[in-house]
Amino acid sequence: MADVLEREMKSSSASVAEFDVVIVGAGISGIGSAYHLQTQCPDKTFVVLEAKPDIGGTWHTHRYPGVRSDSDLYTFGYRFKPWVGPPIATADEILKYLRNVVAENDLGRAIRFGTVITRCSWSSQENRWTIETRQADGSPGTTYRAKFLWMCQGYYDHENPYMPEWPGMADFKGPIIHAQKWDDKIDYTGKKVVVIGSGATAATVIPAMADKAAHVTMLQRSPTYFNCYPNRSELADRLRAIGVDEDTVHRCVRLDYLDQLKALDRRSREEPEQVFEDLKAMIRQYAGEDFQFEPHFTPSYRPWQQRLAFIPDGDMFERIREGKVSAVTDTIDHFTPTGIQLSSGQHLDADIVVAATGFRLLVMGGIAFEVDGKPVDWSRTPTYRGMMFAGVPNMLWVFGYFRAAWTLRVDLLGDFVCRLLQHMASRQAGEVRIEVPPSLADHELTPWIEDDNFNPGYLKRDLDKLPKRLGDLPEWRHSQDYWLESEDIPSINLDGEEFVYS
Repeated sequence: MADVLEREMKSSSASVAEFDVVIVGAGISGIGSAYHLQTQCPDKTFVVLEAKPDIGGTWHTHRYPGVRSDSDLYTFGYRFKPWVGPPIATADEILKYLRNVVAENDLGRAIRFGTVITRCSWSSQENRWTIETRQADGSPGTTYRAKFLWMCQGYYDHENPYMPEWPGMADFKGPIIHAQKWDDKIDYTGKKVVVIGSGATAATVIPAMADKAAHVTMLQRSPTYFNCYPNRSELADRLRAIGVDEDTVHRCVRLDYLDQLKALDRRSREEPEQVFEDLKAMIRQYAGEDFQFEPHFTPSYRPWQQRLAFIPDGDMFERIREGKVSAVTDTIDHFTPTGIQLSSGQHLDADIVVAATGFRLLVMGGIAFEVDGKPVDWSRTPTYRGMMFAGVPNMLWVFGYFRAAWTLRVDLLGDFVCRLLQHMASRQAGEVRIEVPPSLADHELTPWIEDDNFNPGYLKRDLDKLPKRLGDLPEWRHSQDYWLESEDIPSINLDGEEFVYS
């Protein structure tokens, strides 16, 4: 790694640094991408630009009580780094894992913290991206130039979560805080807490707060599907017990979880009623055999149209059984000094209100993009397999999966980018540009993903901002199907008609 950095290209100006590749973001996507680039393309110079003061991305931003993964770490972790803890992990455990990856591979040398990107401009004449930055304190930053841009900053706004404006919020005497903006100074011991929302964040916050709070109420507009299971892998335990090495354990358990996820995805489409019955049976193991699902735990959509909220060891439902947590399905009419007045007429008393209301989408980190002096309008730009974009050269965006672990795509696209860079070198090409073939020019631009495929509120709110599919053509969309892509992406013909080199 040191050799790569020492071969960083020199510029005539001390404020300009040139690299073969700039990776944007030092979260789980950026760290994994840097590993693949360093391992598979050791001749390439690169830098990782991170706006925050530390690695982790989401796991640095989210600090609310109980924050944990909602995917198993055997698939959410990298394929190259064995996971040895419980399948569902805390933020601290995930950060420790990421720090180990950085330390073991000397990636820290490549990361520039406190670097906020303000503009990315491509020049076809120079075959270079110019990346303008400022420091986190607002002072001018280094300008970077790169042959290839690898966007790994995710797809939501880390600074501005989705926070509805309800009438009367100013009248409420207690704190109202969004989970993404959690303040560690808040003491909820012995307090009545209302958590607004019922997704993965709410399912994490609620059991974590329930043991200290007087009572926690989950207030939801509509029910969510929950998937309860013990936070352990019987297969991993058995393999370790018989002396199997951790690399093999990781590989086998990863395949096992992928097989289970694939079956769940298929069954959710083919037999959604039976899947719901199976989910209810697992919930009853923690909530009790007489647990009532109506009206608060019977969603109006089929499983996996929105992300399943995973509940390790059924902790939220155990708290419901113990009387520490209750659920209310209603809408907010207004806040009062002592709580929330619901549309039904019911009043929820509260000392503290936590909004687990989701986040806002932020395409490409909200960075201004230009190609040869013309602004890029992502909402009018066709996507190639949800990773590259028509008319935007030498750039790839890591956008993971909704129904499988995000990081599965980090590994897949890491392989793809390295293969693409090597292919460009073999062709002595300075630019690769995705172009829509003339035969497809009349196809309609359609939303990033179909409403009946995946339709959570955060996606529907800002779907118009995302790049577009080209009709229903499989190559011109993000399929959200890891099992299909695990075969298709490695076999992409880099000399296909959509790849134009110069």
